[in-house]
This record gives sequence, C-alpha cells and structure tokens, in this order.
Amino acid sequence: NGGLIGGGVFKFGEKIKENIYKIYGFEIVNVKHPKEFKYTSPFGGDSFIWAKQNTLYSIRLQYGIERTLFEKKDQNGIQINAHLSGGTSLGFLVPYHIKYNRNNTMVIEAFDPNIHNFNNVVGSAGFLDGIENLTFRPGIHIKTSINFEFGTMKGSSVGIEVGCLTEAFSKKMIIMPTLNNKSIFTSAFITLFYGRKIK
Repeated sequence: NGGLIGGGVFKFGEKIKENIYKIYGFEIVNVKHPKEFKYTSPFGGDSFIWAKQNTLYSIRLQYGIERTLFEKKDQNGIQINAHLSGGTSLGFLVPYHIKYNRNNTMVIEAFDPNIHNFNNVVGSAGFLDGIENLTFRPGIHIKTSINFEFGTMKGSSVGIEVGCLTEAFSKKMIIMPTLNNKSIFTSAFITLFYGRKIK
C-alpha cells in the first residue's frame, strides 16, 4: 500500500533469553489507495493523482517478540529470525493539494472533483500543503515477518525483512471519495535495514 518506498522504520531489540528478543518499533509510512495513478500534466510535465482527496500517513508504535530460528555459523553467515509484533496506529488524513491553472494563474488548492478540471491541473503541491487541516483517526495493527541478517563487520549487520501487516482504523479512511474506501488495510512488505549490536 505504500509504493516502492513507503516509509521508514526504527526497531530496537533487547535479549530476554537465549534466541528470544523483545522488540520495540516505530514506523512512519504513507498508505496509498490501490487505484492511485499518476498522470502527467500538459503544463511542464509535472505529475499528479486525479480524484485523490486525502493523503494517509500512519505512525505505528510496536511491541513484539523476535525469535532466532537459525544462527550465524560465522561472521559472514546468515541469521534467520521470526518476528511478531503489534500496537497502536495513529492515522493522519492530510488534504491533497494540487497546483491548478485558474484563468491563466497558478493557484494551490485542495482537490475538489466538483470544481477542478482534469486538463487544468498543473501538478501536485508540496506534501506539507494542507497539513494544518489534517484529520486524526486512531487504529491498531499486527505485523508478522521473517528477516535475514547478514554480518558485514563486527558489531553491525544489514538485512532484509519480508512480511505482511494488517491495520484497522476506527473509521473509513477517505483517500479517493469517488471510489471504494475502507478502514482495514492489508499489505505485504520488504524492508531493507542496517543495524548495530550493543553487548
């Protein structure tokens, strides 16, 4: 639901017993509607998304468990971990703004299908435009994944995490009002990460 680059993740793990860690996580992601498509404006080639009313950002606070399934045989080996976490989601709907050609003058306005013409859209406005009118929706989520950790040098590692996530908000999140919107989102993800181990 987030595109090629959906957001960022911070994760901290604390060992509680052999091969088991408790995990604290923090994520900021952009959740997209599956029908979002970018169009190119005839005015200079900028892109925009037609019929989008809001951008959905989700801040996820996580707590969970990570278990080591296979340990590294040496520093250059691969460690495989299973991850399960969940927690609170803070959903923010920010009105989507566009640059619009109104009587040969470019203006920045919140998108409204009742007053805007497709052929007069110049492009998307900045991602901070409209943030003062955001709407907050609380929610919850659960996340499960497998991660593959590759040692690079003593004390540090890089890895890939592959998994799925389900997120539910208290109300429907209206991203594109002319299409079907929902309050529950499911997604698959791949995360690239870099980390350090502190003993």
